[in-house]
Amino acid sequence: MLTVSAINIYPIKSLGGISLTTAEVTDRGLKYDRRWMLVDEHNRFLTQREHPQMALLKVDIKSEGLLVIHHLKGHVTIPFRPADHARQEVVIWDDTCTGVFVSEDLDNWFSDVLGFKCRLIYMPDDTRREVDQRYAAKGSITSFSDAYPFLIIGQASLDDLNRRLAEPLPMDRFRPNIVFTGGQPFEEDLMDHINISGISFYGVKLCARCVMTTINQQTGVKAKEPLKTLASYRHKNNKILFGQNLTHDITGQIKVGDTIDVLSIHNEERFMVPQK
Repeated sequence: MLTVSAINIYPIKSLGGISLTTAEVTDRGLKYDRRWMLVDEHNRFLTQREHPQMALLKVDIKSEGLLVIHHLKGHVTIPFRPADHARQEVVIWDDTCTGVFVSEDLDNWFSDVLGFKCRLIYMPDDTRREVDQRYAAKGSITSFSDAYPFLIIGQASLDDLNRRLAEPLPMDRFRPNIVFTGGQPFEEDLMDHINISGISFYGVKLCARCVMTTINQQTGVKAKEPLKTLASYRHKNNKILFGQNLTHDITGQIKVGDTIDVLSIHNEERFMVPQK
């Protein structure tokens, strides 16, 4: 039996995540997940890939909004619904979509804490960023995630990786939305159609991993692992793969302890990474 063991959201793209016991599934992913994003002076998205110090900013949910904390430089509160400030086209990978600037004061705080000029932007409900139509059903949308509304990883997959590493790593290196227990390592690779709490999720693409997985989420320090080890047995078509991206069909609610029912699987030869 496969069971949801953790649910995570990352309200501000590339900053700290939040662990939940229950989460609302919205039209573009889990509620609050990557609805905010920092952009540079050219309105292009910013991530830990270029700025690992972003990992040091932790996020929590309070009644009045998001609380963002830096252990040395204090904290700020971000309203759930920003005032109707100027809208702006922003760039995330190959996509251009509309966001709302939140506050000049917040821009100055983030710029000071991170050491480079940046602005905070929010994705309003009427912005509809479609996922890559080559892999997903027409009309599927996402927030400011890299590409898809959900990422799922099995705990058995991380356990398998950690047995190969000199020092085990926590799941937060991979920033999944849904973690599950049970099954075999990399069982998520083959998930085609699954059901959690009455909501259908569809496995659309294995997740290609980047240097961000090498950043310690508590210290912001980079290392070589886990990419060095993953490359030895999770390498396909010049990509290192770990976890699967999902889309979904309806809104609802999921919680830790929910059973995952696998309704269909992908063709193994086409989809799965050979294991060594």
